[in-house]
Amino acid sequence: MESQIIEIGLTEWQADNPHQEWITALEAGKVLYFPRLGFQLLESERALLDPAVRDPKVRNISLDARGHIKGAAGDAEQQLALAAMVGRFREQALGLVHSLLPKYSDALRVAPTSYRPMQVETRAQSWRADDRRMHVDAFPSRPNYGERILRVFTNINPDGVPRVWRVGEPFETVARRFLPRAKPYVRWQASVLKALHVTKSLRSEYDHLMLQLHDGMKGDMQYQQDAQQVTMPFAAGSVWICFSDQASHAVMSGQYMMEQTLHLAPERQYDPQSSPLAILTRLVGHPLV
Repeated sequence: MESQIIEIGLTEWQADNPHQEWITALEAGKVLYFPRLGFQLLESERALLDPAVRDPKVRNISLDARGHIKGAAGDAEQQLALAAMVGRFREQALGLVHSLLPKYSDALRVAPTSYRPMQVETRAQSWRADDRRMHVDAFPSRPNYGERILRVFTNINPDGVPRVWRVGEPFETVARRFLPRAKPYVRWQASVLKALHVTKSLRSEYDHLMLQLHDGMKGDMQYQQDAQQVTMPFAAGSVWICFSDQASHAVMSGQYMMEQTLHLAPERQYDPQSSPLAILTRLVGHPLV
């Protein structure tokens, strides 16, 4: 299998001379890895590297577009410190993406920024929610009609522990394997889900197929074991970027990570034909949104 990890030697959160091959690789579903690009914690922020800063009723701490911190425990001072730390990462992540992918700059929609202080290995989840199983990201309640999911991650583990992923096959390889197993899309069923507020809007055929790929991958334990894949330890003090709706991945272990999600209309890519929407439309043979 062709390498799905592209290592880049940036040391600053600014790509002054972005290479077209980096952009092409990212839009092909590969992971851009920056092993020397770390997020620098302030000395006062080291106390925030503790699972107790998270409200136990939520999965992650997040910072919304207005700068409000959600899912955090502790007093007002601690919550302000968390908001400042996560907000600083957001600024740096956006600076990196804007410089690396300048064509995206006026087309990106910024989603909340998350801080994940919990240990991956100890999370108890259903098989559909278990991200230790190889998958591509798709969301049952939030149809996105092909909008891309671009994520910037940084490992801030203070003890040097890597965040270990498995990275699998190219998206089209996955789609060709699981599309024949997909249940057919039924529009009236999508209308019922919307009417019952199970989905926030009408689920398109694209969203249906992406969920079928997500569930098909996670539910096939033979595939999880035998699919072509590499184990990738993302070092503490490193950054990586991928389109998580396209890069086949599983999160196996690690603790203390921040992540910035950005959304992009597929037609605003450098190569719109490399998007999952374009690939699935080509394979199915008719429009999906």
